[in-house]
Amino acid sequence: MAGVYIHIPFCASRCIYCDFFSSTDSSWRGRYVDAVCREWTMRRHELEGEPVETLYFGGGTPSTLMPAEREQLFQALAEGIDWKACREVTYEANPDDVTPEFIASLKDTPVNRLSMGVQSFSDADLSFLHRRHTSRAAVEAVERCFAAGYDNLSIDLIYGLPGQTIEGWRANLRQALALGVPHISAYNLIYEEGTALWSMRERGLVKECDEELSLQMFDELIDRLAAAGYEHYETSNFARDGRYARHNTSYWKGTPYLGLGAAAHSYDGRTRRFNPASLSEYIGAIQTGRVAYAEERESADSLYNERILTSLRTCWGLDLSRLRADFGEARAQYCLEQAQPHIRAGRLALDDGILRITRAGLFTSDDVMSDLFWVD
Repeated sequence: MAGVYIHIPFCASRCIYCDFFSSTDSSWRGRYVDAVCREWTMRRHELEGEPVETLYFGGGTPSTLMPAEREQLFQALAEGIDWKACREVTYEANPDDVTPEFIASLKDTPVNRLSMGVQSFSDADLSFLHRRHTSRAAVEAVERCFAAGYDNLSIDLIYGLPGQTIEGWRANLRQALALGVPHISAYNLIYEEGTALWSMRERGLVKECDEELSLQMFDELIDRLAAAGYEHYETSNFARDGRYARHNTSYWKGTPYLGLGAAAHSYDGRTRRFNPASLSEYIGAIQTGRVAYAEERESADSLYNERILTSLRTCWGLDLSRLRADFGEARAQYCLEQAQPHIRAGRLALDDGILRITRAGLFTSDDVMSDLFWVD
């Protein structure tokens, strides 16, 4: 089993908080799609015969592609992917792009899951974030997908915005729950260096949300979604009826994946590969028949630390017997010893050899996990 990720870096406009590699210059699109198709041909052997179970189009904004460009990608991917065996094909979309024509153009593709970057159902929040859709447009986009038979939907929300109130966040959650989407991802706003939001804070134009208020919003998120039947299966992700994001879950479980496109990453269980975050460099390399990536062999220490990080983010937790089998007794014992203060404080729980972050430890989970890292 393996996954394929395709990065579509084009956006109609840039959001103030986003630090993903993206471009608003659509003149590159045709050459870029050609390059991704060629990269797939050049690199699909890296999956070592593993069947592709998940495919994810992320961005950027994949929904900015034209139908012919999307068709070109799927035709190329068909050489190597058995669509009947590929269980999840996710396509990210901006609500403004989810028109009847867009949905109709997806009907002839293998896409069976849509992920929409709603971020907020407040027009004031959306304007602040420089999102190009309105709250009404987001609601209509979701309803349009359901009406067309696309019921495997996920929406993204952001909380902890400057000036956001707990009442405003509750209104967001009420609207999200009223739509009945089976999957919701919710993230605390992060000020990433190099973004417009970072610059605004540095110049005193915005003030970060108080940490206690962000924690209150996180608690509200967990309580309301649990009451509505959503399982909190990963730090920022909630699903009903087992509708986990299979592709993202494979990252947390260490499944190999191949990343195509500028700034895309790949992992085969031993080595990580990183494509350049540059359209000209990426396309130039592919056009001359060269792979574009740099690579880094993972050490035992880094693989151990990643196991801690990815496992404890999920409801499945960290299996200590598997940790012992993969990394040895010394590291497993070290992990258990380092966990003891957090177990006593109620931030971690140990049950039948599985270590999990508790509700009390969720908001400080980064600190909890870092204490378990192996540091020479």
